[in-house]
Amino acid sequence: MCGIVGYIGKNDAVPVLLDGLRRLEYRGYDSAGIATLFDGRVESRKRTGRIANLAELLQQSPAPGRIGISHTRWATHGGVSDENAHPHHDRSGRLWLCHNGVIENYATLREQLATDGHTFEGQTDTEILAHLIGREYDALSQPAGKARIVEALRSALKQVVGTYGIVLMHADVPDCIVGARRGSPLVLGVGKGENFFASDVSAIVAHTREAVYLKDFDIAVIGSEDFEITSLLGGASGFEVSKVEFTADDVSKGKYPHYMLKEIYEQPDTLRDAMRGRLSREDASARLGGLNMTARELREIDRIILTGCGTAAHAAMCGEAIIESLAQVPVEVEFASEFRYRNIPLPRNTLVICISQSGETADTLAALREAQRKGLRALGICNNVASTIARESDGGVYMHAGPEIGVAATKSFTSQVAILTLLALLIGRIRHISPMEGLRIIEELEALPDKVRTILAQSDHIRAVAEKYAQSKAMMFLGRQFNYPVALEGALKMKEVSYIHASGHPSAELKHGIIALITPEVPSVVIAPDDSVFEKNVSNIEEIRARKGPIIAIGTEGHKARLRQVADDVILIPACPDYLAPILTSIPLQLLAYHTANALGCDVDKPRNLAKSVTVE
Repeated sequence: MCGIVGYIGKNDAVPVLLDGLRRLEYRGYDSAGIATLFDGRVESRKRTGRIANLAELLQQSPAPGRIGISHTRWATHGGVSDENAHPHHDRSGRLWLCHNGVIENYATLREQLATDGHTFEGQTDTEILAHLIGREYDALSQPAGKARIVEALRSALKQVVGTYGIVLMHADVPDCIVGARRGSPLVLGVGKGENFFASDVSAIVAHTREAVYLKDFDIAVIGSEDFEITSLLGGASGFEVSKVEFTADDVSKGKYPHYMLKEIYEQPDTLRDAMRGRLSREDASARLGGLNMTARELREIDRIILTGCGTAAHAAMCGEAIIESLAQVPVEVEFASEFRYRNIPLPRNTLVICISQSGETADTLAALREAQRKGLRALGICNNVASTIARESDGGVYMHAGPEIGVAATKSFTSQVAILTLLALLIGRIRHISPMEGLRIIEELEALPDKVRTILAQSDHIRAVAEKYAQSKAMMFLGRQFNYPVALEGALKMKEVSYIHASGHPSAELKHGIIALITPEVPSVVIAPDDSVFEKNVSNIEEIRARKGPIIAIGTEGHKARLRQVADDVILIPACPDYLAPILTSIPLQLLAYHTANALGCDVDKPRNLAKSVTVE
């Protein structure tokens, strides 16, 4: 979940490393550090807090050198302190290392090293790893050089249980940086007269558009002019140099004050990109060739399991309702974090679909591998075509949403729901949907981007609503059928960025206990579009109103007067079929959360305790 940047080349390392860390700060901002190698010695600077704190320290105390490694931390082992900030060094002080992931047997290794006389400055598993590699390096008799540091790393990693993305350098080997990966992403950036390491390609896209996405058990050595990739087990490892699809401008905020707001406003385009080339009027269906499944294979599916974490799990819950409605296939949603620990009955014609924006979510990747271990076909829906889930799945769909930097997911949610709708259309057409109905669904899908724009145009109105309720200590989000997952997602967005205690519930469950929470100080956000349960939702609103609970209603154009009779504030969406409502109703809730957090002065893009890509279990 942390961010790593490494650089070797013709330029001063610190500006490159700081720029990369700033682009990765969404992955962790508890502390940050840099180590550079200059004139046979390592200069290290660390500081708790944001990258700006580290940059200030480097202005006061520069770290020269054209080779360096750096890290921005989201704490897993050990508290937030300068001592626990990366990079960490070995006993000699000449080997320095940055690490993402979790070393599960670090306590055992620490005891072994302590017995050998090693002492430690902090409490992190990373420091233990640095000492372990240093011990192996010191034990080797071969001359200092790339071969020796790689052999030491290989020997140490064979003793490690856990996950890692590592970059390290040694003062005895001033012409290279070494990286290794298992379970935590690491990218090798290929430049001209310079090369890079990064945990996310967005950190280095301003310097190169060519990258090698390392595989598990890869060990890579980069110099300024060349690189080499081998396997942990020995021998060469195959690789491909990929062209990065986005630019540095794509990972900048542009005219927007926050990434979250920018990404909310990108949704008309990201929805169109998710559907581009995938809607066929000729077939009155969707075309998803990346599934690697024939029509016969899709028709033989008896059951679908959708799995993901956080926002992706909410998108899966929307997908459950949409696929069952349009395709008439039984669907279940499993939290990826629980999938491999439960003994779920899995009939042979079960299809598992794993949903992850990054394609690197540790729990979701584990679910994919567990499904494949049990002989099931496992597909992926992700936003990174070079990610581990994209590479290891049996097929899938690429979201084309572009980089999502804001920690609170927005555009990835609507893209995931749109893709699940395409899947529902495809399977539905194979089974029972008529060509005429298929064409109607296509027309509704194609109309989504413009409908989203009409919602975004209400941002000022939503801001006023948000400011009205921003001082609330708690909020309730209620929805039914297709919109119950949206209530969960709306509550999650509010919690993530404003820190207001928010909970999502099925509207119909209100009288079964939840109503006890209704007070004049607890606003309820009720998602009540024009659908088959509209009057039921209005009845729920009346129950809240009778107990003097403030009400924000999300409704459909044409129902404003009816909702104004029972709600304190109304936000409208354009008319749409029930199965597409989650895409439209989610956007006012994204804006509501954003404007509430902004009114409270919260750091919208870097909410406390959170990081963007959860690559540890």
